[in-house]
Amino acid sequence: MHIQEWLETVPAVSVYLLVGVVIGLESLGIPLPGEIVLVSASILAATQDHINPYVLGACASIGAILGDSIGYLIGRKGGQPLLQWAGRRFPKHFGPDHVATAEAQFDKWGMWAVFFGRFIALLRIFAGPLAGVLRMPYWKFLIANVLGGIIWAGGTTALIYSVGIVAEPWLKRFSSWGLIAAVLFGIGSFLLMKHRAKKAAAAREAKETTVAATAD
Repeated sequence: MHIQEWLETVPAVSVYLLVGVVIGLESLGIPLPGEIVLVSASILAATQDHINPYVLGACASIGAILGDSIGYLIGRKGGQPLLQWAGRRFPKHFGPDHVATAEAQFDKWGMWAVFFGRFIALLRIFAGPLAGVLRMPYWKFLIANVLGGIIWAGGTTALIYSVGIVAEPWLKRFSSWGLIAAVLFGIGSFLLMKHRAKKAAAAREAKETTVAATAD
């Protein structure tokens, strides 16, 4: 079966649920490829009439807002021990360098770190739990969470869907390449996150070396 014919058999409800659940879990603090799933689903909506982009964007937004809110509550209850446990369990995602980078952004931007965190792979995982750990007032968190969730999820859906409509003839012929492009986009975001974490590690090591040299 051609991939285009297979895509036509995918129930719309399944796509909506997948997007909402994956983005919700990622926002909660579980390292999942939410951006890859959203981009892929938006491309699918552009090539398949049975998938409504408005419903898709709404499900993505709801998943993002609910996931961040649950993450905030978990972080507020768990505190720093939660981050330490996550660092031991998922060192590639919640290691000291990742936490240091996220905390630095929170110190600099405050509630706006939650808003802009939607657009940055590293902060998208950390925003909710870290805001709770740092005991950010919930009303500030809620405003930034709702605005960021709607603009990121809705905006990404609208942008990718619009591009997909323009390129629909090409995508219908080479739909597999469209999905591959979405995956590469998500991988690029992940590599950017790792690069920023390495920079944070180098900066921290340089600072520790300077402090040690001064002490001697």
